[in-house]
Amino acid sequence: MVRKTLLVIALVIGLPILLLTLTIGARGCQWMGKAVDTVAKEVDPANLLRKYEWFKDAAAQLDKKRADIDVYQARLTQMEKDYEGTPRKDWDRTDKQQMSVWQSEVAGVKASYNALAAEYNAQMAKINWRFCNRGQLPKGAENPLPREYAPYI
Repeated sequence: MVRKTLLVIALVIGLPILLLTLTIGARGCQWMGKAVDTVAKEVDPANLLRKYEWFKDAAAQLDKKRADIDVYQARLTQMEKDYEGTPRKDWDRTDKQQMSVWQSEVAGVKASYNALAAEYNAQMAKINWRFCNRGQLPKGAENPLPREYAPYI
């Protein structure tokens, strides 16, 4: 009788503990499986190439925007030199309008540059690049991608 009572108590206490342990173990295995799948997806060569190409394209766009800003600045500087010593109210009307257009356009390009630079920097900060820092650059590449772009001031 005592043995049956002990057996019942052991089953009543032991069975829930066993089920809880198995459940926790299964959840842990499921979590580890998801972690492995995520890492495998993130370091997949096709995914890494897609990310690299995005950074390469964004860097090229940022370089183009900086060159565009330099062109606009040169135009603005030249027009200011052409009218040096002349008050702006005495400038030719079309030149005043053109100057205003160029100033608006350069402000827009600067804003666009800053937005793309912020996105580039945010994306670069999200990625752990340590595993990419080994070996040589790909054939044809001369410089590594910048790790950060400063906003245009």
